[in-house]
Amino acid sequence: MTWVSRLDRYVLSRNFIGVAAALAVLSAVILLIQFVDLSRSVGVRADVTVAQLFGLTLLKAPALILLLLPFVFLFGGISAYVGLNRRSELVAMRAAGVSAWRFILPSAVAAFLVGLTSVTLLNPVASSLSAQFESERARLMENYLTDTPKDVWLRQGDDRNQIVIHAKVRDTIDGTVRLRGVSLFVYQKSKDGVPQFKRRLEAAEARLLPGFWRLTDVQEATAGESSVRSDSLSIRSSLDSESAAERFSSAEAVAFWRLPTAIRITEQAGFSANRYKLRFQQLLATPLLFSAMSILAAAFSLRLVRLGGLGGLVGAGVAIGFIFFFFNEFSGALAGADIIPLFAAAWAPPLVALLSGLTLLCYTEDG
Repeated sequence: MTWVSRLDRYVLSRNFIGVAAALAVLSAVILLIQFVDLSRSVGVRADVTVAQLFGLTLLKAPALILLLLPFVFLFGGISAYVGLNRRSELVAMRAAGVSAWRFILPSAVAAFLVGLTSVTLLNPVASSLSAQFESERARLMENYLTDTPKDVWLRQGDDRNQIVIHAKVRDTIDGTVRLRGVSLFVYQKSKDGVPQFKRRLEAAEARLLPGFWRLTDVQEATAGESSVRSDSLSIRSSLDSESAAERFSSAEAVAFWRLPTAIRITEQAGFSANRYKLRFQQLLATPLLFSAMSILAAAFSLRLVRLGGLGGLVGAGVAIGFIFFFFNEFSGALAGADIIPLFAAAWAPPLVALLSGLTLLCYTEDG
């Protein structure tokens, strides 16, 4: 039993070495491509230095690396198992009565645990860096994206009121969201839940403070009454600085732990939260996807070298990995268009990948 335990650790260590090598190569490629892309899109339009471009690259790269981590487990696993196969170590293991299921299981479990870690710990860090990237890139390109509309739209609400906020300019000062050229359209819900227009406020500036908006130089107009001017006015808000900033970012820039709050606030404001719900379900399915890719890597790499055709089988495994990746993206696009349920779009690709790997192993492994 002790020898089997050492065998598990050995196979697991070879897998980790393969995954680490694949991660290093993939990270280098992503950094290079992202730096070149930013040099073309930002460097030629704004007066930025190489250091700033490299800083933007480092802010964006972690999110891209996490997105492509399934390929890391696929390529790393294939590399590890092919190496064991070519050195006839797999033959020796099977001759000793060790089933493939025995040495594949630790790698699959380890991939699942890494998936949990990436979702709960690494994703919030990558999301925060992505939000910083979007903010910094927008700041650098502010005077160059002349064809991009700068108007900002926000919506907040509760059980009684709905407020639509429109602003000409949005920026962040010391972590505080500031809007300029602001218009607030306040609606009050009737007993039937139908929003009815109540009043409109025009303000030169609005700052989001804890629990409320602080408006400056305000002109308030209520239906059927004359307008009233105020130097400052406070309006209750269900948004905080993070959730307001999230409304300007993509769903991928919202951290895993913030997604339930983003879903709740978005639905309270009367908007569809499907993009946040889909992202949340995809993150929940990520550990299963990592484990499925690890099993697929083994399933396409266990054919004995003396039987021939190992190279073609490995190539098919890589192709299947790309197919499942695009299947995952395509399912997300269909869910975003309300064609298929969100749950199915998030969980179908990893489940199909897992079942495909297990099915292939059942055909190739008799022990």
